Amino acid sequence: MPSRPVGPLLSLHHPKVAQSYYEAGLWRSETFNDLLERHASSRPNAFAIRDSSRRLTWSEFASLVRRIAGHMASKGLAPGERVGIRLSNRIESVAAFLAAARIGAVANPSLHQNYVTDDVIALIKNIGARLLFVEEGFGVDNSDKNLATEAEKLEGMRHVFHLPAGRKSGGELDAQASDPIRSDDPDAVCYLAFTSGTTGHPKGVMHSTNTLMANARDLVRDWGHNHDTILLSLSPLTHHIAWVAVSQIMDCGGELVLNDPPKGSSWLDWMLETNASYVMGVPTHAMDVQAEAQRRGLDRLGNVSVFYMAGAPIPSAVAQRFRTLGVLPQNVYGMSENSSHQYTLPGDPDTVITATCGRGGPAYEIKIVDQINPDVDVPPGTIGQIAGHGACLMLGYFNNQQATENSFNKDGWFLSGDLGRIDENGNLIVTGRLKDIIIRGGHNIHPAKVEDIAVAHPTIEKAAAFAVPDDRLGEKVCLSVMLTHGADTPDVQNVLEHLAAGGLSRYDMPEYFLVMDSFPLTASGKILKRELAEMLKRGEITPVPCRYVAPN
Repeated sequence: MPSRPVGPLLSLHHPKVAQSYYEAGLWRSETFNDLLERHASSRPNAFAIRDSSRRLTWSEFASLVRRIAGHMASKGLAPGERVGIRLSNRIESVAAFLAAARIGAVANPSLHQNYVTDDVIALIKNIGARLLFVEEGFGVDNSDKNLATEAEKLEGMRHVFHLPAGRKSGGELDAQASDPIRSDDPDAVCYLAFTSGTTGHPKGVMHSTNTLMANARDLVRDWGHNHDTILLSLSPLTHHIAWVAVSQIMDCGGELVLNDPPKGSSWLDWMLETNASYVMGVPTHAMDVQAEAQRRGLDRLGNVSVFYMAGAPIPSAVAQRFRTLGVLPQNVYGMSENSSHQYTLPGDPDTVITATCGRGGPAYEIKIVDQINPDVDVPPGTIGQIAGHGACLMLGYFNNQQATENSFNKDGWFLSGDLGRIDENGNLIVTGRLKDIIIRGGHNIHPAKVEDIAVAHPTIEKAAAFAVPDDRLGEKVCLSVMLTHGADTPDVQNVLEHLAAGGLSRYDMPEYFLVMDSFPLTASGKILKRELAEMLKRGEITPVPCRYVAPN
């Protein structure tokens, strides 16, 4: 393809490197709205997006985006200014994002439902939002403190768009508005998302059309998405995985189904009703769907052929269970900063799918660096910190130059904070997070390995290993579990023997055991281990001491 002159970038990508992305076809001259208009023109009557009450064609969806963009422009929104989106998983949330991009503005869709109003106010103040979308009754404490009322008091806030609860109307957005001039810069920041904050304070990750679409094009090509793909994202629109889903649909022109099942319906019901063919989520989503399918006695998940899992290490048992349901598991690794850059491929053998995150596509390159000194590479097969660079890498952290600089080694490789190794075939094996490591008497224990083996136990549905403070050793491992439906509490020694049989070293063995009715989760469905540790400090949970005794 012809090269495109690269203008000034708010970016970590050097102009010469950016030019090479264009020459390689990893970046293109198309904006999100170029893609939207192409689908609306070529396939106007094909379905584009669906929530619990509406199913819009590409023509209808494009019309909605233009109208919302007109409303934004009428309130004085200018290119580069920020828009906060605090909506449920409804069509207007995606439309508002695309409408902001149409103007050249920056949308922030990651204002989680479980953030209290004060947290949301702090975040939108941090980014200097000029417009905000809110939904009646949405948010954990909205009945006590109204977000819209508080936001309208903020200096610089020009307008708060109020959307009614439910899905039948967009309220003031239903009025006609003139379509503004479209932005034609695919390198401008259009997306700003806060990290999930499982191990620290959220940071604002910035992306452009090109950095998001580079990863999407890899996934679409390698997994064969096309106009017939019905993609269901079980991750909420406040989580980056959902925007990986949006980006793929914008490329292939299929249909996006939002995680908005009708009241009283489950995720499994929604998958069957929508005839979803490709489902995206995190391992907890997969476990819940599998458990329900088992309770119903189903041997298939409707039309689902692939189940994408990211956000946390995938237990091998979960991946293997999908095989029995006629579903190909896709093991994925990535972050908000670089999207779903490592993933298994359709032709990979089970040994690769169930044990690795694959090799990914050309939009991102990884290597493994030393845990202590990230400027030093480690020998092949050695566990270290996962580092990478490429066309799907973020443009930096919003208004946080120090955090941006601290995220790279001296050679410009982004430091993920995650640990892993690359096997002899180039597949990535994720072993845990640097900050997740449990250090017992100087010995590093990787929770992901403990959890992976634990969930293969017949009575255990979900598992989370976290640190319990110890005066002598510093930390010990607590294995917390949720049991499969109807299972009796297992004998702790039986669980420990199961771990040993699965290959867990006696030096990595849990010394505490805890059965939970439910886990605290992030808005994206990840188990919030930090909260487990806090619950322990507050005395809300009481793990039972245990000790593995090897058989004679």
